[in-house]
Amino acid sequence: MRRMESESIVYGCIKHLPFGDALQRRTSCVHNRRVIRQLPQADEWPFLCREMFAVPGDDLMGGTFQTQVIHFGMSYQAVEYEWEHWIHKFEMLLKQMYWVSAVVHLETELAGHHTFVWDCADVCHEPGEEPLRVRCEWAREGAIA
Repeated sequence: MRRMESESIVYGCIKHLPFGDALQRRTSCVHNRRVIRQLPQADEWPFLCREMFAVPGDDLMGGTFQTQVIHFGMSYQAVEYEWEHWIHKFEMLLKQMYWVSAVVHLETELAGHHTFVWDCADVCHEPGEEPLRVRCEWAREGAIA
């Protein structure tokens, strides 16, 4: 019988509520789509690559009513041991994008479930702005042995 390795699941979304006139709204959404497309197809560990992201279209039929919701997810082998590195890569991505909030869920077999939330300081985060604000919530499921 093959032994299962420790698995971690990472998933979440980046939300952008475009402001301004129609051209400004479209430009910021197109910018975000371009940033995601420029991610590497194959990345160094811990992976943060293009294939883990899904970006909706620009209209209601494409998945966007008002808010652009870019969702992502990936299964890793014990990514929690490299979590600071993964978070650094994710924040480097956020620094390049327009967004109002971002949420990352980390589900681990050994360390429980963690939720990381980024909120912009103003109405919207714009590319290049510093600093990013994050808070972490932790939940442990199951009984204590």
